[in-house]
Order: sequence, then C-alpha cells, then structure tokens
Amino acid sequence: MNTAAKQSDSDQSTASYRFGKNVAYVLAGFPIAIMSFPVLVIMTTVSLATLVVWLGALLLPLTLLFGSYLAALSKHRLGLLGVSVEPVTYRGYASGVFGKLRTISDPRRWLDLAFEGILAFPLRLTTFVVMFNWAVIGLGGVTYFFWSIYVPGERWVLLLLHNLQPTLLPDSSWVRYLLDAGTFFVVGFVFLATLPPVVAALAKLDATLTVALLGTGTHDNASDTTDLSPERSFSITAWSRAGAGVAAITLLAVGWPVLTVLYSVGVLEAMFWVTVHCAMILCCLRWAWAGMGISLLASGFLMVLTADAGVSVWPWPVTVLLTQCAVFIVVGFVKPWFYALSGWSASVLMTLGVLFAHAADLPAGALGNSIVFVSVSAGTVASATLGRMWIRNAGRLQAAERTSALQDRRSKELAERNRIARELHDVVAHSMSVISVQAATARYRNPDIGDTAQREFEEIASSSRQALGEMRMLLSILRNDDEAPTTPTPGFQDVDALIEATRASGTVIHYQGLDETRDGMLGDVAPATSLAAYRTVQEALSNALRHAPGTEVKVELSIDDSDDGIHQLHIAVINGPPEHPSVSVPGSGLGLTGIHERTAAVGGTSETRPTSAGGFAVYASLPLHSHPLPR
Repeated sequence: MNTAAKQSDSDQSTASYRFGKNVAYVLAGFPIAIMSFPVLVIMTTVSLATLVVWLGALLLPLTLLFGSYLAALSKHRLGLLGVSVEPVTYRGYASGVFGKLRTISDPRRWLDLAFEGILAFPLRLTTFVVMFNWAVIGLGGVTYFFWSIYVPGERWVLLLLHNLQPTLLPDSSWVRYLLDAGTFFVVGFVFLATLPPVVAALAKLDATLTVALLGTGTHDNASDTTDLSPERSFSITAWSRAGAGVAAITLLAVGWPVLTVLYSVGVLEAMFWVTVHCAMILCCLRWAWAGMGISLLASGFLMVLTADAGVSVWPWPVTVLLTQCAVFIVVGFVKPWFYALSGWSASVLMTLGVLFAHAADLPAGALGNSIVFVSVSAGTVASATLGRMWIRNAGRLQAAERTSALQDRRSKELAERNRIARELHDVVAHSMSVISVQAATARYRNPDIGDTAQREFEEIASSSRQALGEMRMLLSILRNDDEAPTTPTPGFQDVDALIEATRASGTVIHYQGLDETRDGMLGDVAPATSLAAYRTVQEALSNALRHAPGTEVKVELSIDDSDDGIHQLHIAVINGPPEHPSVSVPGSGLGLTGIHERTAAVGGTSETRPTSAGGFAVYASLPLHSHPLPR
C-alpha cells in the first residue's frame, strides 16, 4: 500500500512539474513575440525603404542579425521543455561594415527574420490567449457562486433557459441561484481539469513549429521529388507547409468578406467555397492533382455566385485570382513542370468557357480581367517551375561538393590509418615477435635454467602470442581489411585467466569473483559490455603493475539489482602504495581515459582516485543488458 501511495505521489509531482514547465514555456514566448514583432517589422520596413539611398544596406544586416539573435533566444527557450535544436549553419562574414553586408545573402538569416517577424507573433499570441482564457473561464466558473452575487442583472443560465423553454425555470429564487451557480461550477471544473492537457498541446504546437522552422532539417526521403532543399540548414518541408498555411489563412480572412460585401454573395456560401478554395493550397503539398481539380471547381462555383453582382472585376475576383495563383505556386514548387502547366491550361479553358457562356451580357472589364488572370497565372507557373529547377540544380551541385569533400576526408583518414598500422606493424609487432621467440627458445639457448624460470618464460611467450593476435586484429581494423582475423575477442569469461596470468609475474592478487548463481547472469551479456569488463580489469592491473610494483592488489567483482530491474556488474581494483616508487614505469596516461570511454560507451560509469593509504583504486559499474546497446 505504501509503495502504491508513493508511486501516486511521484506521478502527481511529475505531472505538476510538467504542467509548470508548459505554462512557463507559453508565458515566456508571449513577451518575446510582443517585443520582436513591432521591432523587426519597423526595422525591416525602414531598411527596405531606404535601400535606394544606401542607408538600408547598413540597416538590413543589423535587422537580420537581430532576427537571428531572437531566433537563438527562441531555441534557448525550448530548454524549458527539455528540447534541443541542432545548430544551424550561417554563412561567415568578415569584420567591418562591408564584411557584415554578406549577411544579406544568407538565406538562413532571412528564415530567422521571417519566423520571428511574421510567424512567431500570431503563433505565440494564440497560444497565450487560449491558455489565459481557458484558465480564466475555469477559475471564474468554480468561483462564480461567490462573485456573481455582486454582478447586477439577470443570470446567464437563467436567461438561456428563459429563451429556450420558460417553463423550465424554477419558481424559487434560491433554486435558481443554485442552478445557475452549479452550471458554472461544472463548466469551470471541466475547464480546469482539461487545462493541463490543453497547455501541453499548446506548448507542443509552439515547440514543434519552432524546431521545424528554426532547426536543422533533414531529407526524409532522398527519392522524394517534393524535397527540394539544397541545404541541410533548414527544413524545406516545414517552411513550405508554414508558408502555405499563412497564405491560406490570409486569403481566407480577406476573400470571405470581399465576396460577401462587394459581390453580394451569401455569407455561408462565400465562407464555404472560399474555405474550400484556400484549403487546396495546403492540399496541393501532398495531393497535387486533387488539389488543383478541387480548386478549379471552387473557382467555377465562385464565378457563378459572383456573375450577377455587376462588378467589372469578373470572372476572376482579385482574391480568387490570388488564391488560384497560390495553388499554382505550390504545385510548381513541389511537382514537375507538367503538373502546374496542366492546371494552368485547365484554368484557361474554364475561363474561355465562362466568357463564351456569358458572351451576351459580359461585364465591361470581363475580357481584361481574363487576360490579366491568364498572364499573371502563366508568370506564376513559369516562376515556380524555374525556381524548382534552380533549387534542384543547386542542391545537386552542393550534394556533389559535399560528396567530394567527404571522399577526400575519408581518403586522408584511410591514409593516416594505414600509416599508423605500418608503424604498429614495423615497431610494436616486431618487438612483440622478438619477445615471443626469445621466451619460447629460452630453454634451448640456456639449458641450465630451472623449472620455475622456464614456466615464467612460457607465460611470457603465451602472453606475447596473445598480444600479437590482438595486434593483428587491430591492424586489420585500421587497414579496413575485409578478411579480418577471426580471433575471439576477450570477454568477462577470460578475467579468471587474466588474474592467473598476472599472478605468474609475482604480484600478489586477492581475487573475489562471482559465485555460481551470479555467474549465470553473464551468459547472454552483450559482447561490448563483456569486453569493457575485461579491458577494465586488464588496464587496472597493468596500471598497478606499472606504477606500484611489488604491492598487493585486490580485485572484487559483484552484481547488484538496480531499481529498474537491470543487473549492474561492479568492478573494484585497488592496489596499495608502491614499495619502490623509483622503479615505477611511466605510462602514457591514456589507460585510465580508456577505462572511462569504454564504460561510458556501454552505458556504465567509472571512477578512479587515490586511496587514503597512498594506493590507487579503480571502480566501474556496467549494466548487464542482454542485447547489444543501440549506437
């Protein structure tokens, strides 16, 4: 029962912590948007307006740098949710005024400016307003029973019941108050109960768009023709969707009232067809044929609905014309040229059909309006198609440059690895071979040596042969040899033999291994973990022999169960102070670093420190996963 209660308290604490982080994330974004939107809009407007007098050339780089600073602030804000964004690539610029002018040609900084100056403000304003109003409605509802007493006038629930069914109103004023206050309490409770998931959804929406538009994009599918990004410094998919969404919302907000007021189209009809028409901008990102077909259908219905308005701007009202051009732009950028050309040809035929059908009573400007649509839409299709070709060609060129640079780096790395392999083979392997031969032939060259010395030489020969085998495997890896030796990799099962071989050198080792019950847990340990355990013990023993010769060494192995059910293998190698410090052999200092790297690579931890008695201790803890760790 106590365990369940503790788990419940932990879950509640975690939920409260997440809710607090989500609220802090949404609240932090609102002042950034309030600050960045007017400042960036004013700076951009002034910069572009004064370009003709060269003042804008100085202000525009400053505007772009400020936009990138705000983008970095937005990415830093993601840390409240524990989200990180991979760093993007900016073009470098030299010092001085003229050096900073190069920032104008950096598309990444223009994207930062577009996000912080255009997209971030409505996004963060919406999330803040929704969260604030949701919380106010919830708090206001649960406290309505108190503050509504001081509000004059009839109560809202009672007014609603009176308008719907007057007979449902109770006669007692006290019952009316309870009915009104109870209804608001239920509504407020529902809003407060749903506030955490709503705030979490708002924070996730903001964070997702921020990561997608400010982070590093990747090619989702190399064969996908819709991925046109020549750079990996931004996501073309995310920006195309965001741009299409902004265009669709803007045209919807403008087109609906224009058709209702100027063309006397019914509110519901205008809302429906304009919504369908604008939605096809987004639809064409994925389904080009369907999007173009439905957009032309919506355009045709809008032509019919506006035909009797008597406005000279017909058969293509300005908002309908712009929406159809936006459809062609999206199709031209995401699909091959014949898609957009086919849609444009169909729109031209539809326009001619409408003109012939109303030839008797055409408005004065109908022919001119049709010519404007045909020419503007043709230019739109041509621009989008050429833009797509330019982006694809630039992408291929930069991909070829990246491939060439990668191949050059790989060839240099391979040459360096071969050089290291040659040095190892010519120096280390040769020396080890000499040691092996001398140790193996000692009994023949010196017949008078005793049995004890002979066993020492045999141990030296065996160790040197093992070292040579591992050296050959290492050389094959360095040379990237396809026919690498198949010598088995040492693992945890070889630790006992390692201890015995080290004892043969005369070192006193107090070894405490695992009992049979615990030893059975090591049967299916990942090879990387088993190798890390062996190398940790091996390096710790070598470190003791090198720096504290003649001292006693204690090696202890144990297995514990952690809270999450994963077995932990604990290794402790402790040596006393050296008896003869002057004869210690200097090392490279890389052995202990290798222990830390090996244990960390398999998800373990390690610690090395001097002991109070003047010796040295190596501690390591390795998780005993039953499968290889993902890289």
